[in-house]
Amino acid sequence: MGLKASRPGLAGHDDPATAALISRAAASDQGAWDEIVERYAPLVWSICMGFRLGHRDVEDVAQNVWLLLAEQLGRLPEPAELPGWLARTTRRECRRVVTSAGGPDTVIGEEIVMAERNAVLRAAFAQLPPRCQSLIGMLTSDPPCSYAEISTTLGIPVESIAPQRACCLERMRGSMALLGLAEAGANPPGGGPGA
Repeated sequence: MGLKASRPGLAGHDDPATAALISRAAASDQGAWDEIVERYAPLVWSICMGFRLGHRDVEDVAQNVWLLLAEQLGRLPEPAELPGWLARTTRRECRRVVTSAGGPDTVIGEEIVMAERNAVLRAAFAQLPPRCQSLIGMLTSDPPCSYAEISTTLGIPVESIAPQRACCLERMRGSMALLGLAEAGANPPGGGPGA
C-alpha cells in the first residue's frame, strides 16, 4: 500500500518546513513524528466521527493509521500528499472496523460509503461539458428518455447517441474526482451512471 497522489482539496501546503518535518520523522526524529501526529490527528478523528465509531474503535483506527504511516513515511515523494493519504487510509480503516463489527453499524458504514461515492459521482458529472451532462442526464432520468426524444432535444442523430454516450462516460471515468475514488479503493456502483 504505497502513498499515491492525493485528491484535489485534500493536499496540504508543500512548504519546505513540512518537507523537513516529514524527512525528520522518516529519520526517526520523535519530536517531528509527534508534531505530525498533533497536526493531523484532527483529520483522522473527524473522519472517524463521520463513521460514528465508538471511542475504542476510534483509538484502534487511529493506531492503525499511524502505524501504516510510520511504515510508509519514507516513501512519500511530496509532503502535500500526506493529508490525502491519511484521509484515504483512515476511511479504509473505518470501513474495515464497521464491516467487521456487523449489525446496525454496518448499515451506517455502507450508507456513508454510498454517500461518498454519490458525492464523487456528482463531482465527476459536474466536470463534464454541458452537452455531455444533458445527454447523460436524459439517459439516466427516471424513466430514461428515448433515443428519438434525445435526438430531437439535443440535435444528435440517433445512431450517434451511443458513441457520444461512451465518450462522455469515458471522460467522466477519467475525471480527477473518480480517480480519487479509485485511489481510495472503491468502485462506483455499476461502473458509473448509465454504464
